[in-house]
Parts: sequence; structure tokens; C-alpha cells
Amino acid sequence: MKPYVIGIDMGGTNTVFGIVDARGAVIASSSIKTAKHSNFDDYVDELYTEITKLIKENGAEDKVHGIGIGAPNANYYTGEISDGVNLPWPSPIPLVQKIQDKFGIPVAATNDANAAAIGEMTYGVARGLKDFIMITLGTGVGSGIVINGQVVYGHDGFAGELGHVTMKRNNGRLCGCGRTGCLEAYCSATGVARTAREFLEIRNEDSLLRNLDIESITSKDVYDAATAGDKLAKDVFEYTGNILGEALADFTVFSSPEAFVLFGGLAKSGELLMRPLRESMNRNMMSIFKGKPKLLLSDLKEADAAILGASALGWEAKMPATAAPEA
Repeated sequence: MKPYVIGIDMGGTNTVFGIVDARGAVIASSSIKTAKHSNFDDYVDELYTEITKLIKENGAEDKVHGIGIGAPNANYYTGEISDGVNLPWPSPIPLVQKIQDKFGIPVAATNDANAAAIGEMTYGVARGLKDFIMITLGTGVGSGIVINGQVVYGHDGFAGELGHVTMKRNNGRLCGCGRTGCLEAYCSATGVARTAREFLEIRNEDSLLRNLDIESITSKDVYDAATAGDKLAKDVFEYTGNILGEALADFTVFSSPEAFVLFGGLAKSGELLMRPLRESMNRNMMSIFKGKPKLLLSDLKEADAAILGASALGWEAKMPATAAPEA
């Protein structure tokens, strides 16, 4: 087998890519601006130019087995992006077809949370696990469900949107998906900032957060205040961990995972988040599952995690018999 794959993580602002070997070492990486291209073909052209340059600089010509892509709302079955969040091109975007035609190399794609799950299973803390659920705690809440060693895609490729499970049936927060009360509206980085703003408005106590512009407060601000001993900020993490623990207890009933793997900025909040999360998860867990699912924190380097997650798909990518590279 050829010794390398290319991992591409497509975001609304930047696209990061790298050459990865079978041990999960990122040999080299670079990036381009996603949003500057109003035309998708122009984006593919620049991606081809920059990746080809990276391959040549690292002596990897004819050594790349495949390309894996993680992208918002990318469908593993169709290779298309539907309603891509913050992407500048009209849907559906024929992602796999266009890149495969351009490079003449097998390409596979999935959404970014599923890519993260595959990355953890291939290179990270989920190696050797066949049943686990990946939870990404970033701007939103993403998830990838692995059962018997296989990512669950569902009949249409969109399974695993656990960030949009309803946690508050009545008077829940409006979520970016258009529904109300979603887990994402409470347990994402933006959800933590929303909770802080709500607490500041309804509670009269002093807080370091009152020194900041309330509309500009971020989850990092809340974390910094909490580590400085601020009670209101610590209560925000208590509230967040409690809701996330309830959700993980419910998810356990669905697939009985051996572990939950947590990734993203919020997952690095340490015991501020993990203590209330563990306590809530145990308190809400159905008795036959108590004490069984482990809580694991991703150990993939944040700078490499997106590339690694995407690259793991590259090993399983296959070229259709009819595909041929463009000139």
C-alpha cells in the first residue's frame, strides 16, 4: 500500500490539509482561505495547486493512497455537501466528484464530527474500541457514533446529530438549526457564553464577568473567571456539565457505548466541567449501565486533530471504475 494519505478539513473560513502516514504522524501541513472563492471550481483549483506543491516538497509523489475530507454536512454516501454551514457555494456541492476528478486519487468525505470519530478510532484514544460515541464541544456540539467498529451514517448519511437532541422541551433556547432546546444551544462554547449572559441578567451577585461587555463574553472569558474562583462563572460550568451529563446518560441507553470521547475547547476545561458532568451522568444513568461507559478526553494534538480525522477516511477511499483525472 502507498504510505501516505491526504487529510483535508474544510471550514467556512479556512481549509487545512496535510500529508499523514499510517502511524498518524502529520508529515507536513498547510492551509488556504475557503471563503475567498465565490466559485467552487476555483477553490478546487487552488486546493490542487497547494496540495500538489506540498506533496512535491516532501517527496511524496506517487505515494498517496487516498484523500479524506471532513466538511460541514458532507454526506459519506453521496460525496456531496448539503446546506453547508458558512460555505460560500450553493448546495448541493459535488465535493468528492470534483476533487477526485482533479487529483485522480480516491477520495472519501464525511461531516467533521464523524471524521473526528474515525480519527480517534484510527490514531487516538479510541484505538481498539468498537463501540463509542465521539462528542465534539466547539462552536456547536457534534457527534460521531461508532457501533461494532463502524460509523453510523443512517439510510441517508445524516445520522448522528446528537447535538440536536432536545434537552429543554418547554421554553428552550433557539438553536441555529431552527429548533428550540437543543443540546448544542446549552453545551457548546456559544451555549456557555449564553448561559453566562443569562446568569448575569437574573442574578445580583458580583462577578468578574461584569467587568466585560456582556454581549462580547466568550466561553474562554467564563473559563478564566471560573479558574480565578468566580462563583457565577463556576456555576455556569456546573449548569453546562449537568445538562451534558443528562444527555450522555440518555445516549448510553441507545447504543451502550464502551466510552464517550470528548474533544474541543470546552473539553479542556478540566474538573470545572468534568466533575458536574460525571455526577450528572451517574445520577441519570439507567441502573444496568451505571459505571460502564468511560469518559475519555481526546489526546490528539488540536492543531493536527482535524487533519488526522479527515485523513483516516483516506485509507478506505476507493476510485470508481469510471473516474479519470482531469488534465
